[in-house]
Amino acid sequence: MKAGIHPEYRDVIFQDVTTDFQFRTRSTLGSKESIKWEDGQEYPLIKVDISSASHPFYTGKQKLLDTSGRVDKFRKRYAQK
Repeated sequence: MKAGIHPEYRDVIFQDVTTDFQFRTRSTLGSKESIKWEDGQEYPLIKVDISSASHPFYTGKQKLLDTSGRVDKFRKRYAQK
């Protein structure tokens, strides 16, 4: 690999915001937030909306995730008058 052109590849923590499930992996993503992990080290924290802990394919359950109020806007717009 050519030196100086690739992003830094480091350990990060991904957190599913709907289930609070966290896992440590390696990534080039960075974050201003950080979290102390089980090993006592501090790692960058990346928050995600869906992970294997909340995705219907892996859980077998259907969950409605409405982060910006889109469902309420839709119901209000097309409600029976």
